[in-house]
Amino acid sequence: MIKKLRQLLTGIVISAVCYLPAAQADVILHAFNWEYSEVAAKAQEIANLGYKKVLVSPAYKSSGNEWWGRYQPQDYRVVDNPLGDTNDFQAMIQALQSVGVETYADIVFNHMANEAWLRSDLNYPGTLVLDEYAQNASYYNSIKLFGDLTDNLIAPWDFHDPGCITDWNNPGHVQYWRLCGGNGDTGLPDLDPNNWIVAQQKQYLQTLKNMGVTGFRVDAVKHMTNYHINAIFDQNIKNGVHVFGEVITFGGAGNSDNDNFLVPYMSGTGHAAYDFPLFAQMRSALGFGGSMSQLVDPGAYGQALPGSQAVTFSITHDIPLNDGFRFQILDPTDEFLANAYILGRNGGVPMIYSDHNESADKGDNGRWQDMYKRGDIAGMIDFHNSVQGSGMQVISHSDCHILFKRDHQGVVGINKCGNGIDVWVDTQADNLWWYRNYRDTLSSDVQYITSQWHKFYLPGRGARMWLME
Repeated sequence: MIKKLRQLLTGIVISAVCYLPAAQADVILHAFNWEYSEVAAKAQEIANLGYKKVLVSPAYKSSGNEWWGRYQPQDYRVVDNPLGDTNDFQAMIQALQSVGVETYADIVFNHMANEAWLRSDLNYPGTLVLDEYAQNASYYNSIKLFGDLTDNLIAPWDFHDPGCITDWNNPGHVQYWRLCGGNGDTGLPDLDPNNWIVAQQKQYLQTLKNMGVTGFRVDAVKHMTNYHINAIFDQNIKNGVHVFGEVITFGGAGNSDNDNFLVPYMSGTGHAAYDFPLFAQMRSALGFGGSMSQLVDPGAYGQALPGSQAVTFSITHDIPLNDGFRFQILDPTDEFLANAYILGRNGGVPMIYSDHNESADKGDNGRWQDMYKRGDIAGMIDFHNSVQGSGMQVISHSDCHILFKRDHQGVVGINKCGNGIDVWVDTQADNLWWYRNYRDTLSSDVQYITSQWHKFYLPGRGARMWLME
């Protein structure tokens, strides 16, 4: 039984290691389902590629080799899952810190693991895990984050009543009922944000922060109330930490998911979020019948989040791995063009997804495996890091193309159509410097400006990211 006298339990507090200050560059590598030891081993390579943050999969007690097992927590008090344990997690943070890269942690606080197939009670982590702790007490106490591993952490009264979500447009229903898989599935036990649960979740966050974590991605935030989110992310936790949530929408202003969930989340918490509105706008602009003019200032029409609250992307793990979202996968060339746009534009924190072919069974053939080090991605990050902090001005746009500059430091051109396009630019009016090379980070093309009018050529179905030398 859980002890009746519930006190905040204290365990080991792992001190943060001093790390190099982050540069102005801000690109996040989503090392999806990577083992912590692999991230550590590749820390120098990651830094050399220009990434400044790495988001890793949830770090707590979870089981099962499938990727989705990481999103079904059993216990917050230890890091113990197929990706590594507490020692591996700490070693990874230190390896990244040593090369000036920050660690972001993915967290799941809406629910606990669905173990209805295994047992009927809602005590977590449950008898089987507690027995495992007892049989290996020395080891588990050595990797303990906090608490008393001889007792359960969560009891049946810490959950909402069972029942599956049926009305997906009703925030109350989405936030108080369970995520279920159908065919009689009883769903993921939905946590009630009572004082005890909030205290344990805050203890977990504080311990990760003490270890050196500087950012949190909040999974399934659509299913949590703003009360719950604000209770766990108090000012002490948020100080010096980047927090962003996942609210999947299929558009910006006017889309029901955006209006019912994303906007209230952002306004009610002040947190950042995945920029699904911008992603939908890119899909529309790049698609058949769309216009690249839609990307001139999408935020002005509610089709992009404010830059200070946006995490931008061309793919997230949910899109290829869940059948209901796969329709959003971009054509490979369109994805390349979308990456050039998010890494070339001003606004938002870009995130690059890189997996280990977890969607092989869906026929994706390793499309995003090792994407983090692909040549085009490296060139785009080089451009982004070099112009970060400079302004953005659109020079030219049409249904087929957009050409914009980052003050005088760089020029980005994207052409979604099949034929090449010549774009003439008034270099005096647009303040581009003469007698300097503007070298494309994606190819061998170099533009040397010597007169007022200069022609930039955009190849068909291609992008150029010219950086002033």
